[in-house]
Amino acid sequence: MAKQYRTAAGMTFDAANYIFLTLFGLAAVLPFIYVIAGSFASDAELTSRAVFFIPKTFTLNAYEFIFSTDTIVQSIGVSVYVTVIGTLVNLFFTVTMAYSLARRGLYGRNFVLNLVIFSMLFGGGMIPTYLVVKELQLLDTLWALMLPGAISAFNLIIVKNFFQEIPKEIEEAGRIDGCSELGLLSRIVLPLSMPVLATFTLFYAVGHWNDFFGALLYISDPQKWPLQVMLRQIVLLSQAAAGDMNAMDPNFVKPPDQSIKMAVIVVGTIPILCVYPFLQKHFAKGVLLGSVKG
Repeated sequence: MAKQYRTAAGMTFDAANYIFLTLFGLAAVLPFIYVIAGSFASDAELTSRAVFFIPKTFTLNAYEFIFSTDTIVQSIGVSVYVTVIGTLVNLFFTVTMAYSLARRGLYGRNFVLNLVIFSMLFGGGMIPTYLVVKELQLLDTLWALMLPGAISAFNLIIVKNFFQEIPKEIEEAGRIDGCSELGLLSRIVLPLSMPVLATFTLFYAVGHWNDFFGALLYISDPQKWPLQVMLRQIVLLSQAAAGDMNAMDPNFVKPPDQSIKMAVIVVGTIPILCVYPFLQKHFAKGVLLGSVKG
């Protein structure tokens, strides 16, 4: 096999590409490293040093504050609950509806698909959605954070296309063995769909974990605020948040202004960062498999 020689132009392009990607990666990672370092630093150091990645004096005051009261710990529990239950609700409705729409002989299939596509282009808006949630008596309940977005139209279409790509011979073999439609879904279709399901599991989970606007609209009880709402209260409205939290917890002590903000950002980000590496390998495969044909 002849040895391939690289041209000067190709080597220059590769070098420039590596430099660009390195700088781009540092621009994305260094701010988060600074936030982590600042969460362990004292307020004096945060005031005196504009940028640093290793604090001179490590302190756990910010994290001691976060976990010394029930307020933020409870908000973390609310976020975990909404993320886990909400993701299960999303997957249940997405999978069952996608499986039904993947059946080409389903009566009214095209009409329902057109409604799904219509919902991607036009939405009722914030006020009609709020009125629907109110009429369903979901205000001030955690279900208001999970049910209004139970199905994503985009994710539904991708999963439907994936189900349609499963060879019909496999399903026919299952029917010959006596499987019902639920049996085909649970024993054949779902095990073959793990890449796409893992992908959208993380999509839904990240959406629930990072959502705060829904809680601002539908939740008035501070005891039911998820972590992201508490994060917003501390970062954007630190003085007002201190008053609200003082009313909620008599033992509340006003935290350090800068380090507590950074510590809460770390607490709100680390859980998703820990989950992402386990599902990242399924991303490209899961999305592309459901979008090639349909």
